[in-house]
Amino acid sequence: MASEFKKKMFWRAVVAEFLAMSLFIFISIGSALGFKFPVVGNTTSTRSQDNVKVSLAFGLSIATMAQSVGHISGAHLNPAVTLGLLLSCQISILKAIMYIIAQCLGAVVATAILSGITSSLPDNLLGLNSLSEGINAGQGLGIEIIATFQLVLCVLATTDRRRTDVSGSAPLAIGLSVALGHLLAIDYTGCGINPARSFGSALIANNFENHWIFWVGPIIGGASAALIYDFILAPRSSDLTDRMKVWTSGQVEEYDLEGDDMNSRVEMKPK
Repeated sequence: MASEFKKKMFWRAVVAEFLAMSLFIFISIGSALGFKFPVVGNTTSTRSQDNVKVSLAFGLSIATMAQSVGHISGAHLNPAVTLGLLLSCQISILKAIMYIIAQCLGAVVATAILSGITSSLPDNLLGLNSLSEGINAGQGLGIEIIATFQLVLCVLATTDRRRTDVSGSAPLAIGLSVALGHLLAIDYTGCGINPARSFGSALIANNFENHWIFWVGPIIGGASAALIYDFILAPRSSDLTDRMKVWTSGQVEEYDLEGDDMNSRVEMKPK
C-alpha cells in the first residue's frame, strides 16, 4: 500500500474523482432544484418535478464525467460502484478508501455551492433523499438495493475486458443505467443509489432522517452485483492470492504514468 500511496497517478486519480464528483452533483442536483424557479415572466409558477428531466440530467452528467476522467480514475463517482470494483478486485483497499473520501467531499462542496446559489428558494432541501408518503423503511431499502444492483452490474459488465461483443460507449451505457435507476426510484426514495450524493444533501441540509437507507441499500446492491457477476454470471479464474495482491498493491497497469509525459495515457482498464 505504501508504494501505491507514493505514486503521482494515484493522487491524480483521487483529485479526478473529487473534481468530477463536484461537477456531477452540481449539475444533477441543480437540475432537480431548478423546477422551483419562476418560469412565467415575473410570476412564480409551481410545477411538479419533471422526473424525466432529472433522470436524464443525472445520467448524462455521469456519462460526461466518465468520458472526461475515466482514463484517469475510472470515474467511479459513487461509493457503491467503488465497493463493487473493490470486491471484483479491480482496485486496492487504499484506493477505494481514498476514492470514497474524495467522492463525499466533492458532494459536500457542490451541495454547499448550490445552497448559496439557491438560497432564495423556499423549503430548499438541496435534493435531500427521503421516503415518499406511504413508503416504509423496508420498502425504500428494497428500492435502493435493486436500483443500485442494476447500476453496478452494468458497470461490471460493460467494462469487462474479457468481452468482445460490446461496441459503443461504455460511459453512455453507464449513464443510461443511472438514468434508469432514477426513473425507477425517484417517486419512492428520491433515488439515492449513491451514498456520497445522499450524504452531501443530508449534511448541508442538516437532515439525517432515514439516512442509513441511502448507505445500506446501495452497499448491499453494489456488493451483491459484484459477487453475483464475479462468481455466478462470469466467474473469474483469479485465486485468493491474486485477489489479495490487488487489494494490497493495486494493479500495475493502472500506474503506467510515472512522469509528466503527456504522450502517455492511462486507459480506463477493468480487471
